[in-house]
Amino acid sequence: MSAQHGDRSRAAAIAPFLWLGLFFLFPFLLVLRLSLSDLALAVPPYAPQLDLSAGVDGAREFLAALDFETYGRLGGDRLYLAAYLSSMRIAAISTGILLLTGYPIAYAMVRCPPAARRALVLAVILPFWTSFLIRIYAWIAILKPAGLLNAALGAVGLPPLNLLNTEAAVHIGLVYAYLPFMVLPLYAVLERQPAELLEAAADLGCTPVQAFWRVTFPMSLPGVAAGALLCFIPMVGEFVVPDLLGGSQTLMLGKVIWTEFFANRDWPTASAVAVALIVTLIVPITLFQRQQQRLLEGGR
Repeated sequence: MSAQHGDRSRAAAIAPFLWLGLFFLFPFLLVLRLSLSDLALAVPPYAPQLDLSAGVDGAREFLAALDFETYGRLGGDRLYLAAYLSSMRIAAISTGILLLTGYPIAYAMVRCPPAARRALVLAVILPFWTSFLIRIYAWIAILKPAGLLNAALGAVGLPPLNLLNTEAAVHIGLVYAYLPFMVLPLYAVLERQPAELLEAAADLGCTPVQAFWRVTFPMSLPGVAAGALLCFIPMVGEFVVPDLLGGSQTLMLGKVIWTEFFANRDWPTASAVAVALIVTLIVPITLFQRQQQRLLEGGR
């Protein structure tokens, strides 16, 4: 019986690694292999091709033909650097707005009665039940020059706003789309905080504001870090929101990758941009994991 239990435990431990290997590592290796290839007027539009019928010699020739020429071209083209910096800036600003918006929402949810909490959590999750694309198209109807926003402003005598196809519209779309990813981690952390700590802080002479900054906020930092990563990482490579709301003037890596893949049919360049983006995003993920490890070690 114990042997069967041990086999099941090992299988359960191996399953996540198999999942990551199949759906992350293997596709990443394919993209990495494309990024080391060269553009070719062929189908598929890259070279070299691995000839399995040639055996070891064919594999040796294939590996010898791979190079880092595409990465060198990326470093020398200001377009890709501008898209990279623009993506980081837009994602960072939107993440900051999400934190300023999501923290009060999560804090207020925790202070509500249990029945109201469940209803509010459902309200936060509810947008996921609707297509992401439809929700972004709805913002086009709101932000366009003859849209709902300007109609409402005109009704109260205010001048219209030109928001569609601007960076401001991208921030609005990103904050709207990713707000649940900020609120839910914060809510989970805040809900687990013992109420006795705030009572103890009050007994020691802390005002509610002081208790928040000295007790509540420091203990919620893991939720802040988790929410920031959950929002920042996908927003850097976002394509739908900047394409629909930002127009041609908004430069982000998601749009660059799409253009290289489908418009220019330059698969090696698009793959190199994607690999560079993934490698960059590994840094904040690693820092977050180290922080979590330190917190776990400190709590033992």
